[in-house]
Amino acid sequence: MVQSNMHIILRLEIQKKNVSFAEITAFLEECGADLVAIDVIRESSKETIRDVTVKIANENVQKQIEDGMHLVEGVRIRHISDRTFLVHLGGKIEINTKLDLKNREQLSHIYTPEVARVSSAINHNPLLAHNLTIKKNSVAVVSDATAVLGLGQISPEAAMPVMEGKAMLFKRFADINAYPLSLDTTDTEEIITTIKAISPAFGGINLEDIASPRCFEIENRLKEELDIPVFHDDQHGTAIVALAGIYNALKLTKRELSQCKIVVCGIGAAGTAITKMLLAAGAKNIVGVDKNGAITSTQKYDNDNWNWYAKHTNPKKISGSLSTVIEDADIFIGVSKGDIVSLKDVKKMAKDPIVFALANPIPEIAPEEAKQYAKIIATGRSDYPNQINNVLCFPGIFRGALDCRASTINEEMKIAAAKAIASTIGSDELSEEYIIPSVFNQDVVQKIRTAVVDAAIRTGVAKEV
Repeated sequence: MVQSNMHIILRLEIQKKNVSFAEITAFLEECGADLVAIDVIRESSKETIRDVTVKIANENVQKQIEDGMHLVEGVRIRHISDRTFLVHLGGKIEINTKLDLKNREQLSHIYTPEVARVSSAINHNPLLAHNLTIKKNSVAVVSDATAVLGLGQISPEAAMPVMEGKAMLFKRFADINAYPLSLDTTDTEEIITTIKAISPAFGGINLEDIASPRCFEIENRLKEELDIPVFHDDQHGTAIVALAGIYNALKLTKRELSQCKIVVCGIGAAGTAITKMLLAAGAKNIVGVDKNGAITSTQKYDNDNWNWYAKHTNPKKISGSLSTVIEDADIFIGVSKGDIVSLKDVKKMAKDPIVFALANPIPEIAPEEAKQYAKIIATGRSDYPNQINNVLCFPGIFRGALDCRASTINEEMKIAAAKAIASTIGSDELSEEYIIPSVFNQDVVQKIRTAVVDAAIRTGVAKEV
C-alpha cells in the first residue's frame, strides 16, 4: 500500500544530564520518523533547545511521537509545527495595486472624481469592461465545499485553503488573477443564482470541488446562461491531462485509440468527463465500472448520469465486477479508491497494458506492484513518474479562453489542450516513465494557450481574434 508523507518540526527542550540527543533520534526512528534536519535554537552546558524536522507517514505517527516523548525524562516538547501549515499562515495570496499611489492627481484619476467617466463609458458600452477593468484577466474559483480532495463535504471555511491554492496556481503559471469564493450553500439553485450574480466581475468561472451529480447540472446551466467560460476542473481538467497521457502511451505501445478496450473505474464527475473526452477523441469500446460492477444498457439506473453512460458505452454489454471486465483491456483508468485492483487483474489485461491508477492519495494499485505486468503506469501523485495533475491544464486553457474572449470552453478546445500537453514531450524524450510533462515545464501553458485559441476561432466561440 502507498502512504502519504508529511513533515513536522518538533521544538525540543532537552536536559543534557538526563538524556542524549542520540537517544532521542533513536526513539524517533523507532516511531518510523525519518530525520530531515536539526537546527540548534539555543545551547548551554545544561540545556539545549533544538528544532528537529522529521518526515512521517501520517498523523498517527505524530501522535505516537508526542505520547512517547512525554515519557522520556529530560525532554519537553515546546511545540510542534507542520511545514504545510506554516505556508498557509495568513493565507497564500494577496492583492497588489498596479500603480504606486503618491499624490492627489493620481488619486483623482483612479478614484473620485475622474473614475466616474470610466464608469459612465462602461455603462454605455459594457464590452469596455474587458479593457477598463480586471474582468479580462480574472477568474472566480467557486466551490460549495461538498467534494474537497479526499475529505468529502467540509465547511466553506475549511475549503478556502484549497481554493486559495488554486488561485495561486492560476497566477503562478498563467498570470491570471483568480479569486477564491467558498459558498455557504449546497443548494443547486442558490449556487447558480449566486454565480450568475457575481459573473459581471469575472472573465471566467472555475467550478471546484462540487459533488456529483449536482456538479453536472450547475455547470450545464451556467454554460447555457452565461456568456463567459465555465469550467468544472475536477471533471475536465483531469480528463484533459489523462487524455494527453493516453495519447503518448498509445504512441509507445503502438496502439490506436479506436481499437482499444478501455475500462474506466469510478463513474463520478471525473470518470464521466474522462469517458466523454475519450469518446470525442475517437474511442469506441469503453466499459465503465462502479462499486456494483459494469454499467450496461441492459439495466436502468436511478442516476441520470449513469443512464447516459450506459447508452453511450459498453457496446458489447459486458457485465460483472471490475475483476471480470478488466480481462483483455488495453487501458485501465481508475478514478475511484485505493487498492481495488490486484496484480492478478493487471495480469488479465492485454499485452503491455496501460494503467492509470489516479485515486489519491492511495492509487487503485501500487505502481511498484503493477509494473510487473503493466507497460505504462500513471498516478495522481507527485512522487511517482507520470503524474496526472490538473495544474498542467487549467492555467493554459483559461489563458487561451480569456485572451480570445471565448464564450465557452467546448470539446474541441479541450481536445486541443490535451494534444498540446502531449506534444510538449518530443519523440526523442518520450519513454514509459515520461509520458506527461512536469507542471513546471515552461512550454506547457503557451502551447495550450495557442491550441485553445485556434480551436476557439475554428469553432466560432472566440469573440476577439
